[in-house]
Amino acid sequence: MELTNNPALLWFVAGYGVFMIILGIYFSKKISNSEDFILAGKGLGSFVLAGTLLATWMGSGSITGGETSMAYSYGIIPALMMTIPTLLGIGILYFIAPKIREFGKFTVSGILEAKYGKTAQLIASIIIILAFVGIVSYAMTGLGFVLNVTTGMSVQIGTLIGAVLIIFLATIGGLRSVAPTDAISAFLALIGLFLALPIMFSIAGGWGEITANVPEQHLTATSTLSTVQLLGFLLPSFFLLLGDQNMYQRLAASKGVKTSKKAQIFWLLAILLITPTISLIAFTSRSLFDDIDPGMALIGATTVLPTAVGGILLAAAAAFIVTTGNSYLLSAATNVTYDIVGKYFKKDASDKQLVLYTKIFIVILGAFSFILGNYFPTVLEVQMYAYTVYGAGLTPALLAVFFWKRVNAKGGISSMIAGVGTTLLWELILGKPFDLNSVIVAIPVAVIVLIVVTLITEKPVSKK
Repeated sequence: MELTNNPALLWFVAGYGVFMIILGIYFSKKISNSEDFILAGKGLGSFVLAGTLLATWMGSGSITGGETSMAYSYGIIPALMMTIPTLLGIGILYFIAPKIREFGKFTVSGILEAKYGKTAQLIASIIIILAFVGIVSYAMTGLGFVLNVTTGMSVQIGTLIGAVLIIFLATIGGLRSVAPTDAISAFLALIGLFLALPIMFSIAGGWGEITANVPEQHLTATSTLSTVQLLGFLLPSFFLLLGDQNMYQRLAASKGVKTSKKAQIFWLLAILLITPTISLIAFTSRSLFDDIDPGMALIGATTVLPTAVGGILLAAAAAFIVTTGNSYLLSAATNVTYDIVGKYFKKDASDKQLVLYTKIFIVILGAFSFILGNYFPTVLEVQMYAYTVYGAGLTPALLAVFFWKRVNAKGGISSMIAGVGTTLLWELILGKPFDLNSVIVAIPVAVIVLIVVTLITEKPVSKK
């Protein structure tokens, strides 16, 4: 079956886009200071918090990369395995969420500064900006895919439109407007996915017909991947989630610890429902479309569904993509403003000036994200790069703040440099030897450096 355009689907996407803009403008009027803009006034309830955690995490990475690309390229079992790192990550965050809130920082860099000093804070800010710009870039590309399917316009033009929408929504109201639109997007996605799955199965002729139309290796545990290569796809999301500044900011923005814990339980349950559904729809697309970009598998399914169902699913996909983009863009701009400009160039900046600077940097970083997206051939490739830069560069040092009292500044900073350096060396200079994602090498290097440097530089206990 060939992938054909269905312009009628555009009405659903456009309608939801207009709704998001109106909602964003409405909530933007409730902003009175930087805490409102960055942390939504620390007033997120459990429902909105769960929705924004879900929508931010289950964004373009899942819709046009992650589970979708894995299901289409390698089969249903590897795709379902992509759920495991997320569940483990949520479980760990559940226990450290109270500590995150206690720090009361706008950024992860602020937490690292409290433990390791200003040098760590500056390095962390640069790492976050590098990684988040990459994540925003594939969100923009994801929306380009959506518009390509609906209208037939080129992915490049669609990506440009996506960039404008993402930048606008991030700029208009910060987390105060992003969080509630995230929650609505998550609810819409649940409806769209659950309506689409049984209909897709029926269109494809049932499970027997689906499995008969996919390559035989797509029904095995690892498909054409070795175990180590599969781990290379599973580990990046795990280490990103454990240190993701977006998640830390949202947990810090909750009304309280009880609200936060309740929201995380809802988030985990929603992941258990959504990620297998995405995987199954993308796997079904593999049986219907045997020669499309893997990132198009879920979006392509909307063209064979009844228009109403396909429109709801496509609008939900677009909403998830946009919420990922504006969330990570806002978060990266926050780092530039508060951890670099506010600390080194404009120490006397007023609260209103800091909010203005954040909006300016949203636009600048958004432009960089659009440009970066042109350098990676697939969404999954840029996703793995961005996740690993962050996960290897920050997560070991960050988790040590919560779990290892002996860790010191030299160990933490060395780990951050080693993690990012190894990732860039493996990906950009060596060109991914053995076709392994850099996480397989970068995470162990970062952890080993953290432990060894801390132990050899810690001050000996004086004996009286």
